[in-house]
Amino acid sequence: MTRAVLFDTETTGLEWALGHRVIEVAALELFNDLPTGRHFHAVIDPERTIPDDATRIHGLTSSHVAGKPRFAALADELLTFFGDGKLIAHNAPFDFGFLNAELDRVRQPPLAPARMIDTLALAKARFPGMPNSLDALCRRFAIDLSARTTHNALLDCRLLAEVYVELTGGRQRGLSLAAAKTPVAVAVYAHTGPRAPRPVIPTEAELAAHTALLGRLKDPVWLAP
Repeated sequence: MTRAVLFDTETTGLEWALGHRVIEVAALELFNDLPTGRHFHAVIDPERTIPDDATRIHGLTSSHVAGKPRFAALADELLTFFGDGKLIAHNAPFDFGFLNAELDRVRQPPLAPARMIDTLALAKARFPGMPNSLDALCRRFAIDLSARTTHNALLDCRLLAEVYVELTGGRQRGLSLAAAKTPVAVAVYAHTGPRAPRPVIPTEAELAAHTALLGRLKDPVWLAP
């Protein structure tokens, strides 16, 4: 089975190069593209104030992160959860950029670009010219959005996991995996030799009904000489 991790971050702003920081990270474990139920989630002290513009997006204020651990205290646990498989995110270059900036601050190696799977790129390839935000994809795939009043990393991961299943055709794999857990008896044909002919002999009533039907047809081929 192939293990991957789907993840999302919330940040103090849009540009890590301008000193903005990660304030929340969530990750879900996937096997064969389906969630296992294991997850990682942390709210982080970014060591700077959270601008109002960012708060309007994710709902987190400086008071929410006061007293929370700093990224340095969580880096090893996060990297252990990530493992060495593929890493999936929506607009993945954004999340990779922020996490790699945080990893650089604590002198950890960056996440390799080869591990990246960007669901936004997958969606754009499948639905060119259409809105492909997480909200738009959830609506397109009839995924319940009622709990998503603000951006929340863990909730967004759970929604994205459902979107990813739809984008990759994983729901069919999920059905086969579920079926495998409950064995079902299947009839199997066993060849036992040549079949004996079983002629079908119509009754007098059936012959009369057939003749009556032909009589209602114009030039039926069955009566041709």
